[in-house]
Amino acid sequence: MDDSHIAVVGAGLAGLVAARHLAADGADVTVVERRDDVGGRVRTRTKDGFTLDRGFQVLFTDYPAVRRELDLDALDLRRFTPGATICRPSRRAVLSDPLRDIGSLFESVRNPEVTTSDKLRTLALRQDVSTRDEEETFASADRSIRSYLRDWGFSEDYIEHFVAPFYGGITLDRSLSSSKRVFEYTFKMLSTGSTAVPAAGMQAVPEQLADAARDEGATVRLGERVESVQSDGDGAVVTTGRESLEADAVIVATDPKEARRLTGVGSIPTEAHGCVTQYYTLPSGSGLDAGKRIMLNAPSPDPNTVVPLSTVAPEYAPPGTELLNATFLGAAAQDESEEELFEKTRRTLEAWYPERYFDDLELLHTDYISFAQFAQPPGVHESLPDARDAPGRAYLAGDYTTWSSIQGAMRSGKEAADAVRDDLS
Repeated sequence: MDDSHIAVVGAGLAGLVAARHLAADGADVTVVERRDDVGGRVRTRTKDGFTLDRGFQVLFTDYPAVRRELDLDALDLRRFTPGATICRPSRRAVLSDPLRDIGSLFESVRNPEVTTSDKLRTLALRQDVSTRDEEETFASADRSIRSYLRDWGFSEDYIEHFVAPFYGGITLDRSLSSSKRVFEYTFKMLSTGSTAVPAAGMQAVPEQLADAARDEGATVRLGERVESVQSDGDGAVVTTGRESLEADAVIVATDPKEARRLTGVGSIPTEAHGCVTQYYTLPSGSGLDAGKRIMLNAPSPDPNTVVPLSTVAPEYAPPGTELLNATFLGAAAQDESEEELFEKTRRTLEAWYPERYFDDLELLHTDYISFAQFAQPPGVHESLPDARDAPGRAYLAGDYTTWSSIQGAMRSGKEAADAVRDDLS
């Protein structure tokens, strides 16, 4: 590939992984990104000394692509405690993984929200999913998460009060109508690895990938929108507002809607799940007792979760303050004002902690995210496009070619690079 010029459109996780692998093979790689920074949907900003990720995002450290593509030690990860705190008015109960968090054994055993039968089924389910890898899991017969858990015999209370808010946070679908394959594989990853954020914020992930691509010789051009991609069997032309780039092949690694526009591939999914996330500040010593666990709103998706982020990652907040994150699910949240959503969180916290008021809770930032993931109903993965489904010497890279996740995005980047290498060799 020493004489090949490859263009990559998009500097998200998929595009950066593809660029690094092709540059490492000796190709002349140019990445073109319309934004002024790398990362795509994985972005971080700073405000008043706080570190704010775009939406609530975490890294599952046991994802195979994460372990292959990233230097986890260099990311200086801050890890969540396994499990969650199930919250409802005047009651909070810890449900953890006693196999990895022995200190929570007593609390988890006594958790009144989950029956002994459900706890035993959870251990059996953990053993079952551990026997299958990613390929086997996503090739299995599919149905909804709710149907799958009912077939396992889990109680409706367990499904509604733990799985719905917890996996609602992962799939952005509290109805649990998403593919059980996503549940199985992420459940396995949660059982074997850690949930974490980099000390510097989630954008440290794509920045590390961009640095690795540059170290291999790739060029990353920011703030330059691609107007069109033309490709045939002999190569491709990528037209930006500045110039036209001729390449032997082009990898389109943009968001799904933009990828459809540039390639015309109709099987790229554009139906989306969105969310609204808010960040709040509290003075240090607020009295929240969740430790480093996610707090689940058992009765309601407004908000679905509250996360004590600066307890997990103290670097996210300046001294003397605490940083909380709340995530709202469902289309209705997109139409509510940030003040209305903030008031819902404040009232929720006061219901969970009736012994105190939250007049010192302050709203810091709100993200309305209409496209956070593509929808993944049962059977969707058979209809997703392949890396080679674009015309000519154009290729697709994005989680929409695999499944919606950081794992899916990184894996798709390598698969696109492999397809280009094989076709040009």
